Amino acid sequence: MFDKQKLEQLRAAREKYQEAVDKTLKKMPERKSEFVNTSGIPIERAYTPLEMEDFDYLDKLGFPGQYPYTRAVQPTAYRGRFWTMRQYAGFGSAEETNERYHYLLKAGQTGLSVAFDLPTQIGFDSDHELAQGEVGKVGVAIDSLWDMENLFKGIPLDKVSTSMTINSPAAIVMAMYLALAERQGIAFGQLRGTIQNDILKEYPSRGTYIFPPRPSMRIITDIFAYCSQEVPQWNSISISGYHIREAGSTAVQEVAFTLANGFAYVEAAIKAGLAVDTFGPRLSFFFNSHNDFFEEAAKFRAARRLWARTMKERFGAKDPRSLMLRFHTQTAGCTLTAQQPLNNIVRVAFQAMSAVLGGTQSLHTNSMDEALALPSEVAVQVALRTQQLIAYETGVTDTVDPLAGSYYVEKLTDEIEAKAQEYIDTIEKLGGPVAAIEKGYIQKEIQESAYRYQKEIESGERIIVGLNKFQVEEERPKELLRVDPAVRDKQIARLQDLKSQRDAAAVTQALAEVKHAAQTEANLMPPILQAVKSLATLGEICDVLREVFGEYEAAPIV
Repeated sequence: MFDKQKLEQLRAAREKYQEAVDKTLKKMPERKSEFVNTSGIPIERAYTPLEMEDFDYLDKLGFPGQYPYTRAVQPTAYRGRFWTMRQYAGFGSAEETNERYHYLLKAGQTGLSVAFDLPTQIGFDSDHELAQGEVGKVGVAIDSLWDMENLFKGIPLDKVSTSMTINSPAAIVMAMYLALAERQGIAFGQLRGTIQNDILKEYPSRGTYIFPPRPSMRIITDIFAYCSQEVPQWNSISISGYHIREAGSTAVQEVAFTLANGFAYVEAAIKAGLAVDTFGPRLSFFFNSHNDFFEEAAKFRAARRLWARTMKERFGAKDPRSLMLRFHTQTAGCTLTAQQPLNNIVRVAFQAMSAVLGGTQSLHTNSMDEALALPSEVAVQVALRTQQLIAYETGVTDTVDPLAGSYYVEKLTDEIEAKAQEYIDTIEKLGGPVAAIEKGYIQKEIQESAYRYQKEIESGERIIVGLNKFQVEEERPKELLRVDPAVRDKQIARLQDLKSQRDAAAVTQALAEVKHAAQTEANLMPPILQAVKSLATLGEICDVLREVFGEYEAAPIV
């Protein structure tokens, strides 16, 4: 790509530059003895074409919307339309969350993203003894189709794109959404959205699993198969690196473990008899955008290229849509501080800009008060306005991939891709992600990275403004959003009302059909959909699946 004679001239010029550096260092040493990013990749003082001597433009970059999709998955990117502005929201009851959705849509949000409470995520109804103290706290409580109806009251499902962060009970929540669409008179083919449905990242990072990995993979491939036929515009999985990063991984590990999980889902679906281009176009991803601005932008570019190459060369995908890594991004919740929470507005703005420059298709910006409580309406509006300011005022969306050609960004993209591939190769040698999880490899890698990062903060080697430097005396924050504990009482009363009104015999029959399907190789989605329509609860359906599949218990990491 570069003229060899010009490169020789550049080498000579760099030697003179180094002489100037050496003189400067004698007078004024640099701030650190070594500069590295969060993945441990050394950061050079200055980058030139010498770091890219063998760079092949068409092989590494190409044009936007063309293989290997490093620059973007669409030829015109944001010049056509902006990313989906999708604020993650859910708390208390379905009615309260519905109010927040209407508020966000009125404020200009272009997609919905549902946060479920912890009992829902691990398959318990609100009246379960283990749900006490958790109902509605970190998301909305959804026990039955009745709750789903209240959650989307006044919101036509064919007019919005909906993302639902749910994993082990994903088939049940998806069935509730489909049943609601039927009640609204909307054909499944008109529905657009995403269900997270990514169980492999739960075991090493997030912990909201129910069943062991292998039956969980079966449920996921059943959803793939069903959606490819019945809900063609729906993203049947959102393969998530976000929670891996929140658990303490590096940027390289986030790419590697996420894509390794993605490849495992592809393999499982192929083994289940699905053609790669049948489900490949509906696979989507979910990434974190952390503090290191350029590392994050390069991470997204590296992930796109690595996914495209592997889907083409390893799995033989031919549909270009199967090669395109489409992803949602959320700014890094783990970087928010309870100290000086207004600083979080700035953190989130930089993180969001990294995601936009990295080419995200969808974005959630965290609220400034999330280190303290569920976000207030004012904080949510500021977070949404942050996206709108980037979109409409900064000009960064006027050209595709404006960081392309930066010697630093291209070198960093190459290094992240190479190091991620090394991790993926190691996982494959261990037998794939399921085996690597069972052996504790991925958990241990994340834990060690998290420990290193925390040590850097505590030693002052890594500065977090307002936390370990530039502290001030502060008053306790006021007017934080708190969930009323009475939400659980209301949910229990609703459950009792539902059970008194429904056809008990129909519920019993529907649950028996779910159990039979679980015991055989039948697709689980049709009987689960019927159970939901008969008003079986999420907890009841999960209990039937627990009987057949058992529950996962994490082994200690040594």
